[in-house]
Amino acid sequence: MIIETFITSPFQQNTRVLACPETRRAVCLDPGDSARKIADYIRRNDFELQAMTLTHAHLDHIGGVSDLHAIYPQAEILLHKDDEELYYGLPEQPLFMGIPRQQLKALGLEYDVPPPLTRYWRDGEIYAVGNLNFKILHSPGHTPGHIVLAEEQLRKVFGGDCLFAGSIGRTDLPGGDYEQLINSINEKILPLGDDLILYSGHGENTTVGRERQTNPFLTGAYQMSG
Repeated sequence: MIIETFITSPFQQNTRVLACPETRRAVCLDPGDSARKIADYIRRNDFELQAMTLTHAHLDHIGGVSDLHAIYPQAEILLHKDDEELYYGLPEQPLFMGIPRQQLKALGLEYDVPPPLTRYWRDGEIYAVGNLNFKILHSPGHTPGHIVLAEEQLRKVFGGDCLFAGSIGRTDLPGGDYEQLINSINEKILPLGDDLILYSGHGENTTVGRERQTNPFLTGAYQMSG
């Protein structure tokens, strides 16, 4: 698998292009911004972009969908149904993060309604990208429709904002649920195996085993107050 990471948006989000080296078919995982730079990379490598694969619909993961769609209108846009309202509510998302409307333009956080979704993810489906096969796992808690993508044969999992190196995703935004997120990690990600490399939506790569053994939210070292 070819993996290229672009750190995008003011939130330092990891947008990735995932490509099959044999067929040159590719997807863009969570295009948060930088559509032109991503498109240039795709063209230089002679990839065929088949889809924008979204782990969830927070603005830092979908802010570049419209611009990338304008360049690749044939590419599918895939999201879990439970994040549909969040997706189409993109223009209002900065407001519930506490950012005043009058500051949105200066911060680069003014958005139009994104283009229509092509279809919804189904929990447990296998999504093929050339010779790559990603298992889609519905993993709510950070958002209601959050999913992760696991390429089990290659021992890689793309976890969005569920699990990070030493931390977990926020649960204090609308639709977040701490207990649900911990359950998703324990029931969907950890059983994949300790040796899987975890590519998160923010920060550095880690492994499932390292997080199982050392992440304070999973070891019991961190206790939710209240």
